[in-house]
Amino acid sequence: MSNKVDSVIPTAPIKPYVHDTHGHKRKDNYFWLRDDKREDPEVLAYLEEENNYTEQQMAPLSSLQQALYDEMVARQEPEIESVPYFKKSFWYISRYDQGKDYSVYTRRQSTLEAPEEIFFDCNERAKGFAYYQLGALALSPNSMLLAFSEDTVSRRQYTLHFKDLRTNEIFADSIEDVTDVVWANDNKTVFYVKQHTQTLLSYQVYRHTLGEPTANDVLIYEETDDTFSLGLYKTRSEEYLVICADSTMTSECLIIDANQPYKDFKCFLPRQRDHEYSVDHFHGQFFILSNYSGKNFALHTITTQLDELQTVQPEHWQTLVPARESILLEGYELMQDWLIVEERELGLPVLRQINFKTGESRALTFHDPVYTVFSHHNPQPATSKFRYQYTSFTTPSTVYELDLDSGKIVLLKQSQVMGDFDSEDYQSERVWVTARDGAEVPVSLVYKRELFNHNNPLLVYAYGSYGHSLDIGFSSANLSLLDRGFVYAVAHIRGGEELGRDWYEQGKLLQKKNTFNDFVDVSKALVAKKYGAEDNVFAMGGSAGGLLMGAVINQAPELYRGVVAAVPFVDVVSTMLDDSIPLTTGEYDEWGNPNDPEFYHYMLEYSPYDQVKAKAYPNMLVTTGLHDSQVQYWEPAKWVAKLRELKTDDNQLMLYTDMEAGHGGKSGRFKHFEDTAREFAFLIGLANC
Repeated sequence: MSNKVDSVIPTAPIKPYVHDTHGHKRKDNYFWLRDDKREDPEVLAYLEEENNYTEQQMAPLSSLQQALYDEMVARQEPEIESVPYFKKSFWYISRYDQGKDYSVYTRRQSTLEAPEEIFFDCNERAKGFAYYQLGALALSPNSMLLAFSEDTVSRRQYTLHFKDLRTNEIFADSIEDVTDVVWANDNKTVFYVKQHTQTLLSYQVYRHTLGEPTANDVLIYEETDDTFSLGLYKTRSEEYLVICADSTMTSECLIIDANQPYKDFKCFLPRQRDHEYSVDHFHGQFFILSNYSGKNFALHTITTQLDELQTVQPEHWQTLVPARESILLEGYELMQDWLIVEERELGLPVLRQINFKTGESRALTFHDPVYTVFSHHNPQPATSKFRYQYTSFTTPSTVYELDLDSGKIVLLKQSQVMGDFDSEDYQSERVWVTARDGAEVPVSLVYKRELFNHNNPLLVYAYGSYGHSLDIGFSSANLSLLDRGFVYAVAHIRGGEELGRDWYEQGKLLQKKNTFNDFVDVSKALVAKKYGAEDNVFAMGGSAGGLLMGAVINQAPELYRGVVAAVPFVDVVSTMLDDSIPLTTGEYDEWGNPNDPEFYHYMLEYSPYDQVKAKAYPNMLVTTGLHDSQVQYWEPAKWVAKLRELKTDDNQLMLYTDMEAGHGGKSGRFKHFEDTAREFAFLIGLANC
């Protein structure tokens, strides 16, 4: 059943443009839709026309869409308060007050019974802005000064400010285009990372003295390789500051004594192609997470002085956790007597504790077929109490405290789902699907027990890029699908890192097509296994997952009744050829550099925009944000225009552009449910359930 209504279908004018690369000419009839300033009246008018058309097409589902939104909001707790944590004389709690869109940050001195101090209220800061996002929130070592950054455009360009918590004065110091900020230990010196205004790459580190004119800020380091971006953090010991330069496959760390901020940064280990590492410091030694000895990473230590770093090579490191073939070491937490490692085995996360002195090791165990577990906020290392967070398809987010010495576990907080939610009403599963080349792909599923009849509508979701593992967590919004009979599946396809580094490498560069093949093969297999009806299969993905959607509908459009592609990266070749577009150059190790003919032609074979053909496509809802800095709005706009020109079916094709938002969609606690409700109404309307 289609909910399509008669209305004038937008038609983008054809304005021929030809890209000439490696002697190959590509027609791009909708190149004119690109407007870097987002001011062109013709472009804006076209996007508004598409929005009006989408609204008209969705009109028959308006009651359903509103009901879905109301359901999603009604499941939220009226007020939310974080688990209190203690650091440097204060108990800290963040919360959402009833009816408010943004967080309030509070603290109490010494005890939880002390008077509350609201030291930052995002609701107040957001007044007058259609969009608001808090970036950094960094307290000085003496806890009396606050550095914070804000984005009010939705382009992930943050402005840094400073506040005196004793007087609530916001200083005149203001610095634009800042990502990370870290305090030195003198409570007046800060280091910050600056973005390039055009490419948005984090490429410079400056030192700023509070109260001094920002024009006097000192450039400490500038990254000249535009495939790298910079980060900045303080070590666990709080004795050192670290600049990390990272590309997709290579790292380099620079270190300075946090007590001597006017000294020069020292290189920990010079960058070497394909060597990724990060550095921490605790108990008088440096900890190095590195893939030097194996692609799934190992954890090493070295005891050395800052001035002696140039003499220290990887062969001098001591190994705490070796690299292993089948277990990926993803991260770690340093506690007083214990090392906590976050690992991944057979696609599932593992938390394991190792005693520094005895070497004793034990892992936490869980009973859900699929789940996510990770370290929670543990700001104080000098304790045996370790907090971790757990969630699954059927278990709302839960924070526990583990006594590392005794093994005793205490439940600190579990998110509530308002209404009549009962986790026992839902079933989660994990299955393996054999892909066309023999690879075994894990798939996570959830459905409502009483509605499961082997003929359900099936929604398959995936991402499959950047080594990003899709961890399984609870979504109260997804209940609106499950309660209407949908089976929800997450395909852990190649390009992610669920099965280790090799799983990622099999889904990138000249093996990228494995990602798309896996998704198609999973979709077919789930129908064969009776998890969904053959004529009621849906697909969803966003960003690089939107590229996935574009590639699979070019490969196998007949499999899907409907597709949601959110902020889709679909004009792959054009974008990767243009190093003026934000973030492009840093992605060459992910997709390849199309200035190389081999990569150019391989990309061209799967690029969704370039591969649109005259054939039938599924019903589609495509979404974007005008201010998106990661996937520029014109990619989905051009894609939809070309699909309208060439597709041979009369299925729905809708483009919705949020004219006030960027890559992450709307800001605020509840506003994003408007987008989710639109997407779910589209799917449910097609599924007729």
